[in-house]
Amino acid sequence: MLPTTAFYAAPLALAFVALATRVIRARRLYHQPMGTAHRLVERAARAHGNFAEAVPLALLLLALCEANGLPAWALHVLGVTLLAGRGFHALGIGREPEVFRWRVLGTSLTLTMIGVAGAAAMGLALAALL
Repeated sequence: MLPTTAFYAAPLALAFVALATRVIRARRLYHQPMGTAHRLVERAARAHGNFAEAVPLALLLLALCEANGLPAWALHVLGVTLLAGRGFHALGIGREPEVFRWRVLGTSLTLTMIGVAGAAAMGLALAALL
């Protein structure tokens, strides 16, 4: 069982559903069943798409860190960083006009979490192998 990863995966799953629902609503409202020709459909689709691109790897790394013994406090720092990053990114890119500093902050937090979790997973793996 990976309770810390599950703790962060649950709200991220709800956010994924909310972002997907936003895309569906925008497609209906602007009559865009395919593609992203309308700028607001594009914003909703990219917020959802970016989330879908980043979160699976981040959760996998969090799970690997948890399974390999990273301390709970460090797991929570990574989890909170990921939640905040995805939240800021979605708020920044989803608005018209865009709040670019929120988008950049969200991307920076997410990439920092992935980088640190990747390094931690590598360190834990090397320690177990050596």
